[in-house]
Amino acid sequence: MSNLLQIKNIRKTFPGVVALDTISLSIARGEIHTLLGENGAGKSTLMNVLTGLYRPDRGEILLDGVSIQLNSPRDSLAMGIGMVHQHFMLVSAHTVFENILLALEGVPNFYSRRTYRQKVQKVLDAFELDLDLDSPVWKLSIGAQQWIELIKLLVRDCRLLILDEPTAVLTPQESARLFQVLTRLRDQGKSILFISHKMREVMEISDRVTVLKKGRSLVSLSRGEYDESRLASLMIGEDQIPMWIKPACKYEQLALEIKNLSARNDRGLADLDNFNMKLYRGQILGVAGVAGNGQKALAEVLTGLKEASSGRILAEGRDITNSTARSSYIAGIAHIPEDRKSIGIAPDMTVGDNLIMKNFASRAFRRWIFQDRAAIRRNASAKINEFAIKAGPDGNPVRYLSGGNIQKVIIARELSEKPAVLVALYPTRGLDIGSAEYVHKVIIDGANQGMSTILISEDLDELLKLSDQIVVMFRGRLVGCVDPQATTREEIGLLMSGEVQS
Repeated sequence: MSNLLQIKNIRKTFPGVVALDTISLSIARGEIHTLLGENGAGKSTLMNVLTGLYRPDRGEILLDGVSIQLNSPRDSLAMGIGMVHQHFMLVSAHTVFENILLALEGVPNFYSRRTYRQKVQKVLDAFELDLDLDSPVWKLSIGAQQWIELIKLLVRDCRLLILDEPTAVLTPQESARLFQVLTRLRDQGKSILFISHKMREVMEISDRVTVLKKGRSLVSLSRGEYDESRLASLMIGEDQIPMWIKPACKYEQLALEIKNLSARNDRGLADLDNFNMKLYRGQILGVAGVAGNGQKALAEVLTGLKEASSGRILAEGRDITNSTARSSYIAGIAHIPEDRKSIGIAPDMTVGDNLIMKNFASRAFRRWIFQDRAAIRRNASAKINEFAIKAGPDGNPVRYLSGGNIQKVIIARELSEKPAVLVALYPTRGLDIGSAEYVHKVIIDGANQGMSTILISEDLDELLKLSDQIVVMFRGRLVGCVDPQATTREEIGLLMSGEVQS
């Protein structure tokens, strides 16, 4: 099988950081090639090089055996290299057809709408995709929006398709459909570079796997040369995966009760619609659902970031409906937000300052009216050791940390006051195996000490592994409640798509 793309000794540095250190790999024609690696291994930087966002310091990229320069995303697309990003690049007010048209080069000012619609419809028909070209994007599910991103690349006839964590927002059924389409594309001669942290997917879809670690390419293995254990071992290396034992929940003391809770978004539509739920002391309650079905609103209302339009929230019998974020925290509700970099941290502040953001006024960190810098440093040192944070030089802005270490900073801060309830919104999204297992250990350890957790996640394997009970959200409502020990991924997937239990 001949190579479509070769990457030879690519190096990319940023001030004080070697992001890519002589990475080499090849992608054959008609193969699905998976890229695995911990956070900070260099996957994102390498993708930014391939899509023309970064220029490497040295090294060579060959396409069809010819050396190429990628100075911009336009260059990459012109060479037939396209990427479906985790964060979609769509204009929500425009229709499906208009978004696809915006992605095409050379569309004249006066164009035949019928001709271009036929071209797009041909792609839809070829893969049996049911998309209304005249529907505004904002009306579509997250899964449908992802299909638009893929179609944009197929209409441009890209030869190398890069997909970054494509199943993070999909139900199991939607993921299976995506894999069918990717397999057909491979059989048609397309090359696919697939990035995922989910071992189940890697084993199912990959023809070859390349493992990156600390900016280097460790090894490329073909199907049959690896299993989950070997890949995990290569990714983790000498790092230890935290071990934990899950306690049994006794369902005795009610920690939180939600009664007929409703909340509206900026358009006046219901994010939560008569939502009811009970959470017991020491319970890990998993919340499943396709992104955009009210999970974020639920977390925001519980943590005082959003007002409820009706209903009640009772914390150990005390009404905390429409509390502020501060009073929710005082009431014992901690929060791991969805977007750790935009909401979870103050990026330009130090690790030490981020660790005391919720109790900076405490006497423990003040000397009269001034901050006690020595006390802040002592607290930071203790938390860095306790939560195994790789913080870098003292005084560095927290934004310099990897995603996994930023998440550890947030967790250390949120758990510092021993909360009664933790609302964790996608806490392991984008994290590698080691970092994800660390987050799992923190949640389990909290349950052992009586902390209740609302675990909102897109990863069904994670929910099945950690949860005492799983509830499913669809369009702002609770549509099902299942026992993780007596259910299947498929059953949960049907509930996620709106098929209510009888």
